[in-house]
Formats: sequence, structure tokens, C-alpha cells
Amino acid sequence: MSESTIRRSFPADQAAPGAARRTIREFLGAVGADPIRLADVLLAVSEVVTNCVVHGYRGRPGHVAIEARHTGDRLELSVADHGLGMRPRIDSPGLGLGLPLVGRVADRVDISAPQGGGTRVSMSFSLD
Repeated sequence: MSESTIRRSFPADQAAPGAARRTIREFLGAVGADPIRLADVLLAVSEVVTNCVVHGYRGRPGHVAIEARHTGDRLELSVADHGLGMRPRIDSPGLGLGLPLVGRVADRVDISAPQGGGTRVSMSFSLD
């Protein structure tokens, strides 16, 4: 069973979600993933990276790191920031639907607070 891994980091700005989507689309392009599952993965990446930019850094400079590992028919994907962590936000510009949506399209979602601060969202997808 072959395995491939990619790691990338992007400035936490408005271009980050698009850059992350393009990176994952290219990474999975050679795999021949089901187009519906690929759309689910790209939606999840977009939502989680946007959360890092909007909520993790709240306009401050920073970076968003993604790591993807493809093995067989599985994709393990993580998105991490070193921002403020998951905190309530009274002035939230969103509707609060991003993470629940990710939970619907991914097979598994784990959210953690890495040592040193920030948030890591780990997701697992079957590509069949």
C-alpha cells in the first residue's frame, strides 16, 4: 500500500483558504478520488482554514499549516494554527455552521489545543 504525505504553510490571510484548496486538489489529483468526496474534502479544508484566519488570528499576522497523508483509500488531514485557540466570540462574523458542516462531510473530526497554543483540527476521509 503506497503512502504519500504533504505539508504546507500559508500566511493567515484571505488567500489562505484558496491556497489550501489548490494544494489539496493537486495532492489528490493523481489519486483519482471520487469527485463527490473530493468536493467534501475541499469544502472541509476551506471551512477550517477560514476559521483559522478569522477566529484564530482575528486580523493578526500568523500562519496556517496543513498536513495531508494519503494511504490506500484514506485521507488523514490536519489544519493547525498558533492563534488564540477556540474561544467564544460575541462579535463573530460567521453563523457558526463551519465546524458542524465539516463534521457532516468528514468521517471523523478531532479538535485539539496543541501545546504552545492555537488549534489543530484533524479530519479523516474515505476517498471511495
